[in-house]
Amino acid sequence: MLTFVGVGLYDPEDITLKGLEAIREADVIYAEFYTSPSGARTIEKLEETYGREITMLGREELEERAEEGILALARSRKVVLLSGGDAMTATTHIALRLRAMDMGIETRIVHAPSISSAAPGLCGLQSYKFGKSATVSPPYRGVISHVPYETIEGNVERGLHTLLYLDIGMSIADALELLESVERERGGEVLRHSLLVGIARAGSDDAVVKADYLRALKSYDFGELPHVLIVTGELHFVEREALVKIAAAPAGEGIEGTHREYNGDKNIPYLHRK
Repeated sequence: MLTFVGVGLYDPEDITLKGLEAIREADVIYAEFYTSPSGARTIEKLEETYGREITMLGREELEERAEEGILALARSRKVVLLSGGDAMTATTHIALRLRAMDMGIETRIVHAPSISSAAPGLCGLQSYKFGKSATVSPPYRGVISHVPYETIEGNVERGLHTLLYLDIGMSIADALELLESVERERGGEVLRHSLLVGIARAGSDDAVVKADYLRALKSYDFGELPHVLIVTGELHFVEREALVKIAAAPAGEGIEGTHREYNGDKNIPYLHRK
């Protein structure tokens, strides 16, 4: 059997009881953190917390040599693969599960907290108002991908928020520099006029949540990684209140709410500059 176990957001203690039970019953335990930031989790901390020996795997061992490694072992033994966040968020894990099924290997999933659900809760945005997500990555051969910016544009047009995953090792300031350069190249304005939310170290005791506009957020010190970024779309008045109270969004000079009738209730869908 191959069991995929998510270990949660940041600390080794974020794992579920069901996940811990799977570890204790396993014959062999592997971990990978190239699809999701490791946070405060090192192999040493994981082994100390879970009381088991754990072997770290890289991309090649999961994507290119899985049949001769982890999958070959799972034919006859109970194998657990640990990963950050939820167990099935990454395409890598879905592909590995399908390959295991093709080989007649039984699979099991033990879910855990994911940044995709934690981020809205941390800042007070409504999870069902998020559109398509995207990942901001460093330039490849000098070319910056326009996909994240196009995703933001599409979501904002529909009034939806955008959760941007940042490449491992990338800060919010780094991501904003890349997105801003794409906006200049395209002659756009959506990023410059949108209220942004930065989140650092979600799940930790010192998590940081800050909402502001582009220039201010670029210079804000979020501290250690990992970071994620949200570009807000249309804001309900409860979301607006939450961003001010939870994420210290600017609510004074230069900010006003646009009132709009919706189903008979007063709402404030946008925060924007005068």
